[in-house]
Amino acid sequence: MFSNYLIGLREGLEASLVVCILIAYVVKTDRRDALKPIWAGIGVAVTLAFGFGCALEFGSQELTFQAQEALGGSLSILAVGLVTWMVFWMRRTARHLTSELHGRLDAALAMGTGALVATAFLAVGREGLETALFVWASVHAASDGTPRPLLGVALGLLTAILLGWLFYRGALRINLAKFFTWTGGMLVVVAAGVLAYGFHDLQEADFLPGLTDKAFDITGTIPPDSWYGTLLKGILNFQPDPTTLQVAVWLMYLIPTLALFLTPGRIPTTATPARDKA
Repeated sequence: MFSNYLIGLREGLEASLVVCILIAYVVKTDRRDALKPIWAGIGVAVTLAFGFGCALEFGSQELTFQAQEALGGSLSILAVGLVTWMVFWMRRTARHLTSELHGRLDAALAMGTGALVATAFLAVGREGLETALFVWASVHAASDGTPRPLLGVALGLLTAILLGWLFYRGALRINLAKFFTWTGGMLVVVAAGVLAYGFHDLQEADFLPGLTDKAFDITGTIPPDSWYGTLLKGILNFQPDPTTLQVAVWLMYLIPTLALFLTPGRIPTTATPARDKA
């Protein structure tokens, strides 16, 4: 549940910050006439993301077991690729996110209503589609037959909305660059578990070999249905009897990705010395 809460919080906060920056800018520049087009673009983006998530969930239920596993594994790998790109991108741009969005909005204001709708839609829609895909993949990987994964996502999104509102009201100030660095690092750990589970799905779909080749089996020590087994699965997508391929994929992704992400100076920035705060 915690890993899904983190996903909802991290991804939802990005979208909330984008919305707050756009709204605050048109209000401060006395362009309140632009609020309706911006909210329209945001509404379309949210609807599209929700529809995409529903299509993934309900569409996959009509497939055979093998097809479900193949789809789940493939989308999990795609989701990890997108979220990895996203956390690196956000770490690089967090310091100057506000000025970047202001520049796009200035251009849209000059072009008219349609451009405003498109700017808001693109700014929020990308986040929404990435969130829907990664949430679906993570919930699919961590599913334990209870609504807890979805509850974790919902709580994370609600927290993100609250924080976004506090940013807008000026009641909360944090260093966004540090926030996205720490949460991004934790999200890389979650993504490693989703990636490993995605490869396991492909093994169950007979797309990859080695389903019976277990790296280890500690189900006697950490039963999957125990409270601590459930906790480890919910936080890290831990499996007490992973295949050798799962462990290899987990290590090959986690170690270099986390090392690169957390190493200072390895990710180039074009930020100005001033730090933007929402």
